Amino acid sequence: MELAQVRLLVTDFAACYRFYAEVLGLKPQSGAERGPYEKFSPAAGSAGIALQDRAMMAEVLGELGESVAGHRSLVVLRVDDLDACCARVAARGATLLHGPAPMTDRMRVAHLKDPEGNVVELQEWLLLRP
Repeated sequence: MELAQVRLLVTDFAACYRFYAEVLGLKPQSGAERGPYEKFSPAAGSAGIALQDRAMMAEVLGELGESVAGHRSLVVLRVDDLDACCARVAARGATLLHGPAPMTDRMRVAHLKDPEGNVVELQEWLLLRP
């Protein structure tokens, strides 16, 4: 088994597309800005983040049409330089909710939200430093 992607169910596809492509700088697979599906890949690694139109998936699994309440996901992206990454995404329109700040003695993190309210954690692994 191999993790291929984490898929987020969204209602405002265009706003989420813009966030993952333009704000976070992930590469879209096909350029389907209006959906109903798009996969985004970071520069490294094979797994990705995908967006799926919630209404389309509700046609398959009716319970997905119910209102969403509370935080349902936390997307984690590892970066080499947290301060530089935070500066880039803030310049592109992201609002940092927390950080950059230490999470443990081995990791620094920052948190933001996508247009649907999904929490995104940017993390820098200090453990890998000499």
